[in-house]
Amino acid sequence: MKEFNQKGGMSSEMGSEEAVGSSRVIKSVFFALLLDLLGFTLILPLLPSILDHYGQTEDSVYQSLQSIVDWFREAVGVPMETKYNSVLFGGLIGSLFSLLQFVSSPLTGAASDHYGRKPLLILTTLGLMSSYAVWAVSRSFSMFLLSRVIGGICKGNVSLCTAMIADLPCPKARNKGMMMVGIAFSLGFTVGPLMGAYFAINSRKEEVFYHGPAVLALVFSAADLLFIIVMLPETLPKQNKVSSVTSGIQESGDLLNPVALFHFSALTRTEDPPSKEKMQNLKVLGLVYFTYLFLFSGLEFTLSFLTHQRFQFTSMQQGKMFFFMGITMALIQGGYARRIKPGHHIRTVQNVAKVTFALIGLAWNLKMVYIGLILYSFAAAIVVPCLTTLVSDHGSANQKGTVMGILRSLGALARALGPIVASSVYWIAGAETCFIISSTSFIIPLVLLRRLGGLKQE
Repeated sequence: MKEFNQKGGMSSEMGSEEAVGSSRVIKSVFFALLLDLLGFTLILPLLPSILDHYGQTEDSVYQSLQSIVDWFREAVGVPMETKYNSVLFGGLIGSLFSLLQFVSSPLTGAASDHYGRKPLLILTTLGLMSSYAVWAVSRSFSMFLLSRVIGGICKGNVSLCTAMIADLPCPKARNKGMMMVGIAFSLGFTVGPLMGAYFAINSRKEEVFYHGPAVLALVFSAADLLFIIVMLPETLPKQNKVSSVTSGIQESGDLLNPVALFHFSALTRTEDPPSKEKMQNLKVLGLVYFTYLFLFSGLEFTLSFLTHQRFQFTSMQQGKMFFFMGITMALIQGGYARRIKPGHHIRTVQNVAKVTFALIGLAWNLKMVYIGLILYSFAAAIVVPCLTTLVSDHGSANQKGTVMGILRSLGALARALGPIVASSVYWIAGAETCFIISSTSFIIPLVLLRRLGGLKQE
């Protein structure tokens, strides 16, 4: 009996130490990710004004690109609307940034499986610091593009922070950690754009307006680096590290191949792969997830250009718009989303109003815009978490990482394609047509979800 009590006491003590260690990791990852996201989101309300700035200063690279666009527009017979060129350039920049993330994130993850999470997080943060430094000193469009390229290649912090949470031994701790990651995103995307707009408006007259936000982004990134070095523990045990980087990179090839992604090929090569029926469900969910994010990211990206051109929104008004959306999403996530009962996720996603984007595209006064933004915030707060939950229910315990890795890559690919496609439609046909076509396209994932719902009911 005494021996039993000793064993029980030892087990309880180990569990307590494990809980304390997990709590420390969760808090550290939360603050590291928050600092990263605050720096990343500062530019969001400024992008339309930055592109207008380069157009007005007659930057040689910008003018060369605009000449090519004008020639193509004349060749295909599209009416001349120079103001829409900035939307197209913005879409190209947004898609380029996300495409570089799509390529670099699996490689960064594979390297972290061998070297550890913390060294790679330090390396990517140093890369982000260099991108913000280039942005701060940039006085030409080519330098601004260079800063976005460096940032896209080095933007692996979110994936690495998620991997650190996934390394935690206790499922309860992992769930709590993922919730804290969501809170960091909500705070970052709510406060960051407003801060960026504030520092842009209050910049000194002798400085270009985006210099203050760029320096602030550099400060946030430097603080993040210091915090990671001093406070963030390594979460990947030595015995769990892969033997070589090469093997990890070979496995990450499945995450860079779009065909393999949509077929969840990496999952079929694991031990005891899911049944044919479950694989079919996963393929449908993956396609639905990609389609939703493709449409959402495209329209989300063009939204700031719409308000800038139609309602002459300043950077501060753009920041307030993002703040309003962030607060609305946080309230919905904290109030409604977490109360969705298991098994009701498909129905909830199906009920999200597809008129949201049509309403914003047709809006000719701010009241209509903000009604549309409330509906948009509801959709954004509900759809991705519900679909993520549905996908996470598939696969055994040792297959969860593979399943979620494929899902993240599908999301990155959708964000790489969405902005350029939406901005191209905006450029060719105008805002109303762009938003109406995209809104109508939501029928596709809705039809797929009904098919999935039928499979689940059977």
